[in-house]
This record gives sequence, C-alpha cells and structure tokens, in this order.
Amino acid sequence: MKALVLAVLALLPSLRAAEHPWVSLFNGKDLDGWTPKVSGHALGANPHDTFRVEDGILKVSYDKYGKFDNQYGHLYSNLAYSRYILRMEYRFEGKMMADAPGYVNLNSGVMIHSQPPQSMGLKQSFPVSMEFQFLADEGKGKRPTGNVCTPGTHLELEGKKVVQHIVESTSPTFPADEWVKIEVEVHGNDEVIHRVNGKEVLRYQKPQLDPACRISPAEPLLKAGAPMMLSYGHLALQAEGQGVWFRNIELKSLEE
Repeated sequence: MKALVLAVLALLPSLRAAEHPWVSLFNGKDLDGWTPKVSGHALGANPHDTFRVEDGILKVSYDKYGKFDNQYGHLYSNLAYSRYILRMEYRFEGKMMADAPGYVNLNSGVMIHSQPPQSMGLKQSFPVSMEFQFLADEGKGKRPTGNVCTPGTHLELEGKKVVQHIVESTSPTFPADEWVKIEVEVHGNDEVIHRVNGKEVLRYQKPQLDPACRISPAEPLLKAGAPMMLSYGHLALQAEGQGVWFRNIELKSLEE
C-alpha cells in the first residue's frame, strides 16, 4: 500500500498539468489577442498589412512593401506566461525582401519570455527575449530548425553560462514549403525544452538578461526594476523580412 501511495504522489505534478486544457491563442479569423509592434512604427500599427489572416492562417507577408527598410516586426500575445507548453505549426512562403540582411532568408521564430511591447523603443528591432528559431533549407548544407537565439539575454547549459548568440539544436533540416510542428515547454526560469515534430532537439536552463547587449538593450529593463533572471514574459511571432505562415497556435498551462 505504501508503494502505491508513493507512486500516486509522484504522479501528482503530471496529473495536475494534465488538468489544464489546450487553449487556442489564434482564432483563425483575426488578430484578436495579439498586438503588433514594427520597428519605426507606433505600438499597435500594422504597416503594409504585415500581419494578416487568410484562409484560417496567420501570415507574415511583404507583398505590400516597397522596401523592407529595417522594419523588423513582432506580433505579441496580449498576455504574459511563465509555465506552459506552446505548440504551433509554421512554414515559409515566398522570398525574403531584397534589401533585408542575408541571414533573414528562410528565417523566423517565436519569442518567449519577451519584454512587454509597451517597453520597446520606437526603432528597436528585436525584443529582449529567448527565441525558438525557425529555419529552412537554403541548399547549402545542414541548417537545423529549433535553435535558441538570445537577443538581450543569456542562458545556462548544464550549470554553465552560455553567452553565444545562437545555440544549435539537433533537429534535421526541413524544406521551406513544409509545415513543421514545434513545441516549446517552459518552466519559468528553471528550464526550457524545444521539440520539433514531437522530438526533443534542445533544452537549456536559467534564461537571464544580458546587461551589456546593445542590439536588444536589457539595461533599461534592469533600471526599471526587472529581475535579472527571466521567469515569465510575452510570446512574439517574428516578421524579419521573410514571409512565413503560422497555424494551430495553442498553449497548455503548467501552473499548479
């Protein structure tokens, strides 16, 4: 009997997590629940209809742009989250903007633990956050998706701080026109797990601010009282000069 009780107690955390349903964050009709912020434009502006919904798909499109002109954009969840599993599908569409930097080719992502869009500078390109990076095959060799990028942040791997901007995953390389299923499991400041098509490809610990970063400045956040260690934040879908589609955006809370 004692062994049975202990087994049940061990299962309680997973049972509590299972009680939370999957919630759709995208209604398939409009951008309700999300707020755009594009570099050089006011919060809430959606220049050139960058973020749009067509046929039940949330699309990042550049067909109404003349030039990209460093108009990096992100579509922020109106709510912030701490402990959860986020899942969605993405695929790339079309070609990158001709005047965008080469690294944005077949490149996008979703930010987690992002600073609030209200705290973004007018011309700030990327939010201070942790990025689950989406990449596709350029025909130049291995290019795994599911990496982590660190604008204004650092992380730890096996107890050691990592300050490089990109940590690669073990994911395979996918063609641009293929829908890819991704999942990110977030345990506050403790651990983040990346999965691609159901398989774990990366995990890291202790996401934290980088006071020295100038591209995505974390220092103003610290001066305003933000904690060094990141344990919660907004989600942000990326628009950085390459067309990309998103669908089936769902979240399950892991809060007890």
